[in-house]
Amino acid sequence: MIASVFCMMTLATSPDSLDRKERAIVAHVSAHAGEAIDLLERVVNINSGTLNLQGVKEVGAVFRREFDALGFVTRWEDGAGFNRAGHLVAEKAGRGARILLIGHLDTVFEPDSPFQRFQRIDSVTAKGPGIIDMKGGDVIIVQALKALAATGALKDLAITVIMTGDEEEPGDPRSLARQPLIDLARRHDIAIGFEDGSGDPHKAVVARRGFTGWTLQVTALPAHSSLIFRPEVGSGAIFETARILEAFHQRLAGQPFLTFNPGIALGGTAVTLDSTGVRGTAFGKSNVVADQMVVNGDLRILSPDQLRDTKATMAEIVSHSYPQASATIRFEDGYPPLPPSDGNRELLAMYDRISRQLGFGPVEATDPMRAGAADVSFTAGLVSMAMDGIGGAGKNDHTPDETADLGVFPTLIKRAALLLYRLGQRPAGA
Repeated sequence: MIASVFCMMTLATSPDSLDRKERAIVAHVSAHAGEAIDLLERVVNINSGTLNLQGVKEVGAVFRREFDALGFVTRWEDGAGFNRAGHLVAEKAGRGARILLIGHLDTVFEPDSPFQRFQRIDSVTAKGPGIIDMKGGDVIIVQALKALAATGALKDLAITVIMTGDEEEPGDPRSLARQPLIDLARRHDIAIGFEDGSGDPHKAVVARRGFTGWTLQVTALPAHSSLIFRPEVGSGAIFETARILEAFHQRLAGQPFLTFNPGIALGGTAVTLDSTGVRGTAFGKSNVVADQMVVNGDLRILSPDQLRDTKATMAEIVSHSYPQASATIRFEDGYPPLPPSDGNRELLAMYDRISRQLGFGPVEATDPMRAGAADVSFTAGLVSMAMDGIGGAGKNDHTPDETADLGVFPTLIKRAALLLYRLGQRPAGA
């Protein structure tokens, strides 16, 4: 469907097609490209691993000063209730469509990581912790707003920015950690996330899969192995678990956009799994029928309907146990999906048109199978349009080789600024 939208569009290919205000916005971004890199270096050099609460707050303070200078009303949403640093919110009243911009302040690199500093590789490339995931996206937000402000295009726009402090490792309870984002989404028409997505500046995200955790617990009768399969003993917990997992595979594997994975499995006569769900112990003997087994896994889906149907199928499979065995499955929802929608496609089409008009070429939709969960998904169903993945370009995020393409940075800021300017011309509620 995305391709058909592109084919139907009448596209300009020159900056000459921009209006006077838009040309001024583009010129401002070009003139201040060095400031953008300076700001990026400054925030990358502050460690803000999710569990470094003070570091997250320090990065938030840097961006808060930027928003204050632009005339936004800022506040810090304290994260003590969900065991994290909290979130930065910056709001500006205006007319027209209400636009919510989403970033995050934290990275996966805690203070004990050896990867701590911004490092130039050459004139257009740099490495650093969180340089594209997603301090680069945060800087794009700030610099796009600065270009709008400098040209008088910001004053009438209704824009709110939220930069969460725990995207990489959400606080607990997650419902409380994401409540500020959800509350803001309810009051806005459009949501745009500045994650790095695939790191390809010719891609953007209009659909993300959500994820849900599941825990399968199986019990059976312990007995001497010589008695297994007898009616009074049954097949044991491990065979019952094997039946369930194979049925999951037979019934669900191959469905579009659905994946499910048993990540850890422990079985025997004594089984423990710690509270994190990633480490445990199992004891058993080859001549004893196992009476316990536990499996932790996740499933990823593209829509609420797919999640509902998948849960129902898994629960139905679990309910048909072998004789002398029983099983239960528990689900823990993590991030919701961001399903594709006409509004999301329209937003991408606007962004694609801007990119072409600037002479930067097309922007296409990222395959949802390659788009992991992100904060923008919490806006699904609450806004009429949503898009993500228009942040920093580069590669190897979440690794000590996380690298940004600084040469394309001005391009990304220009596209974001023009998108916000044009969206601001739409009426509220559109």
